[in-house]
Amino acid sequence: MNKNKSLLITNIAVYHEDGIFEQGFIKIKDGKIINIGPVTDTADQEADEVISLTPDFSLVPGFIDIHIHGVKGADTMDGTQSALSTMACSLPSEGTTSFLATTITQASDQIEAALSNAATYSSTIKKEPAAEMLGIHLEGPFISPERAGAQPLSFIQEPDLSLFERWQQLSGGLIKLVTMAPERENGLELLRYLKESGVIASIGHSDASYNEIQKAISKGLSHVTHLYNGMRGFHHREPGVAGAALAHHELKVEMIVDGIHIHPAIVKSTYRTKGASEIILITDAMRAKGLKDGTYDLGGQKVQVSNQKALLSDGTLAGSILTMNDAIKNMIQYTGCSLQEITVMASENPAKQIGMWNQKGSITVGKDADLTILDKDLNVVFTLCNGKIAYKGGSNK
Repeated sequence: MNKNKSLLITNIAVYHEDGIFEQGFIKIKDGKIINIGPVTDTADQEADEVISLTPDFSLVPGFIDIHIHGVKGADTMDGTQSALSTMACSLPSEGTTSFLATTITQASDQIEAALSNAATYSSTIKKEPAAEMLGIHLEGPFISPERAGAQPLSFIQEPDLSLFERWQQLSGGLIKLVTMAPERENGLELLRYLKESGVIASIGHSDASYNEIQKAISKGLSHVTHLYNGMRGFHHREPGVAGAALAHHELKVEMIVDGIHIHPAIVKSTYRTKGASEIILITDAMRAKGLKDGTYDLGGQKVQVSNQKALLSDGTLAGSILTMNDAIKNMIQYTGCSLQEITVMASENPAKQIGMWNQKGSITVGKDADLTILDKDLNVVFTLCNGKIAYKGGSNK
């Protein structure tokens, strides 16, 4: 659709910011939402293009994946424009309209190459409709060797404020979220700086005790990277990172709901404890997503992918091959949550957490027309990125 033309999507269940129009419409122009309402109000609505569906279809805000390394053979750490373009063009097929390109613990020069590449990509005019890279999630290297998981041990560093400042400059200010272990030397100093500079500090790959986490929360900690994975687990006498995440409403928690990283029963109990308002659905996907089983690379390590699992040679989970639309299907199946709650966990919360709520994360007049249309089985039918169709029923057009 030409950017200057208007589009009317009508006769569909619209999950807007303040509720649901069971039979509603949305009007889009110049990449923005200019009107929404019940279908009875469409008599005076004119548009250059009209898509009329049925109330069996649902219109929801586009999903925002704030933790994704790669897809379809591409990875953020490749440090190439084509890698980020592949990610951006592939993600709409799963209903994702924007994302944070996520790094991994690596040699400083490789991290810097990935950050500089992202800055260049961000400043380049994109011709094709695709998911928007909103920034960077720096996962590592300021983490705990005791909880490295699939992060390469040899490249882990102590938190370093001056190094982070250099990296943020190289990225053009694109680093929006940092996964770190605040219990490490100088960890609280970096955490405090992140808070003051508007970057989300997330605890992950951390062996922190409950008391250390309480101290970190007082300094601005507000996020937990892939809850239960890569962290000190819950114990009734030492709550650890997992227990602290459940006990503190200040902490939003990422969850990889693939049935592998977290048992479905724990997904359900976490949902009951935290509620939709404190959960963010992520994929933590690596380059093998969307490809056949085989051997792939993650941070210079060989990853074997089979039976929906991505594993290092020692059996350590190495990210996922989860799609966001499967994550929402699983979340509903495991917890019984509503589709409206899904929009909170997959769109609203990530947008708010990374400071994009004024533009994205909900269906409301004035926001970007980042939209996903689902059928009654929650399959993705259409995805619109900034008002343009980026995915349509089995194609990327």
